[in-house]
Amino acid sequence: MQFGLLGAGFQQFGCQEKLQRNPLHHLFEVYVQANKAAEEDDEIQKSAQEFFRKLEEGDGQTLSLWKQFRDISIREYAGIYKRLGIHFDEYSGESFYQDKVQDALKLLESKGLLKSMNSGTTVVDLSEAGDLSVYATVLRSDGTSLYFARDVAAALDRMEKYSFDKMIYVTDKSQSNHFQQVFQTLKMMGYHWAECCQHVPFGRVQGMKTRSGEVVFLEDVLDEARSRMLQNMAVSKTTKELDNPDDTAEKVGIAALIVQDFKGSLLSDYQFDWDRVLQSQGDTGVFLQYTHARLCSLERMFGPGDQKYFSPQCLQEPQAVSVLQHFLRYDEVLYQTTEDLQPKHITNYLLRLCHLLAVAHKSLTVKGSTPEVAQTRLYLFRAGQLVLANGMKLLGITPVDKM
Repeated sequence: MQFGLLGAGFQQFGCQEKLQRNPLHHLFEVYVQANKAAEEDDEIQKSAQEFFRKLEEGDGQTLSLWKQFRDISIREYAGIYKRLGIHFDEYSGESFYQDKVQDALKLLESKGLLKSMNSGTTVVDLSEAGDLSVYATVLRSDGTSLYFARDVAAALDRMEKYSFDKMIYVTDKSQSNHFQQVFQTLKMMGYHWAECCQHVPFGRVQGMKTRSGEVVFLEDVLDEARSRMLQNMAVSKTTKELDNPDDTAEKVGIAALIVQDFKGSLLSDYQFDWDRVLQSQGDTGVFLQYTHARLCSLERMFGPGDQKYFSPQCLQEPQAVSVLQHFLRYDEVLYQTTEDLQPKHITNYLLRLCHLLAVAHKSLTVKGSTPEVAQTRLYLFRAGQLVLANGMKLLGITPVDKM
């Protein structure tokens, strides 16, 4: 019904000029206005229901408006994702499966899984005893579908289209019960591949706001992170002269946001604080980027290390041994991450690696050492830089070589 409210709301409160100028913000404004109006006026709610009914029935004008919203939204999303280094081959949310719902409902009906309630709604009985103590609603009393039905239709279509080995849904944890019921329904329909469907829930960010206000859009967060990093870099005594400070600030700011989000369990809520997120010391994305840039600077100064001088006997110091032992854990960490799909393992591995490399860099000097010792230590730091860069890329972070 959310889209019904948005569609009906846009007909009353929308503006094509604003939609073209700032699509996501304007659609959000319209949705908020429509929700508020619906609380005070039943006619707005009825208009939303009517809009949604027309959408399901394939009304040309209604579909045209939906397609406009969809195309504009995807264009905006793609631009934001590009900043994060993310590309999707296809955009196909549950709302794109309106035309597949009837086929899914016919399948459910043929398998005897649909039940009619006294209220007029249609449900799937998920109770073990068949007493409707647990059920999922697929149709409202007016015959329009809920997103449960569209998610079932989407799963069926995706298996037919992709023959996937695994399908992973990543949404906030409030949807956990919903996806458990979707997967259970697919199993009841006889689809054993439902075992290959997995929900990865995440918690919520609390206390996040930008200078522009309480309601937070991802694009605003990225802009704010870049702006704050530029300010921090401008006053830092260690900041190098950069060809493109904006680009560096963008990459470091995004790293800070990603590490803050990934270093704990995905399921956990956390309190957001800009000052803590952008600290250059401690377990932050800024610290990862600083360490990587420092290792790159070392290589620019002394080279990557000459193999003919490399000698393992020159890496007997406790600081070197600690780094080498940590390298050995990398495969284990990657395996663990693929098993439970928790990025915290890689994130915390990299943070620990940076702390070990910082200690090693301080005590295992290159300048003034014999060629054999110096070149062997450079090899150690080069290996650290390679592992760090590799792990950062796995997290979606673009390493910087100077900051």
